Amino acid sequence: MTAIETIESRRSIKHFDPEHIMPAADLAELIRLTKLAPSSFNIQNYRLVVVQDNALKAEIRAAAWDQAHVTDASVLFVMCADLNAHLADPSIYWGHAPQPVQDILGPMVKPFYEGKDRLIRDEAVRSSALAGMTLMLAARAMGYDSCPMIGFDPDAVAKLINLPTDHMISFLIPVGKKTQPAWDRGPRLPDSKVVIHDRFPA
Repeated sequence: MTAIETIESRRSIKHFDPEHIMPAADLAELIRLTKLAPSSFNIQNYRLVVVQDNALKAEIRAAAWDQAHVTDASVLFVMCADLNAHLADPSIYWGHAPQPVQDILGPMVKPFYEGKDRLIRDEAVRSSALAGMTLMLAARAMGYDSCPMIGFDPDAVAKLINLPTDHMISFLIPVGKKTQPAWDRGPRLPDSKVVIHDRFPA
């Protein structure tokens, strides 16, 4: 499957085979590919909570409007982010780079985010979204389907997964084998609505 075919065939699937168990090798590969997603300063501040325990999935389903794909999917990913990832030793992120690059970028990370709570949260949303899209495209390429979800109580889910206080939840992604096709894809808005060349009109 080409990259274009993967993008075109990725759909938000609501019906999954509850009997399907994702092989450990597939899960490991899906996580490996997801971790190739870009992040600012390479801080990789997304966190993937991989939920396979059926009892926990049932509890999360109760906090997600009782949506069946939470429990029926083979794996439920809770896409989170570490709001303090920028405070870590920058060598974790840049120790592989040539020394001149380390000398420039390493000292920039903490000051770039210091005292900027909105930027930190925006970065958390960006990184988890980029990782989530990478995960969904990787899953599709591997023969799985997925569905990004925001229909849930984030506070309730945070308690269920023991979310640290310096982390946030972005969204959920059930992944599994579909049993029904997606609804027809709605028409895309015309370019005149979504594409702006150079700048917005005055």
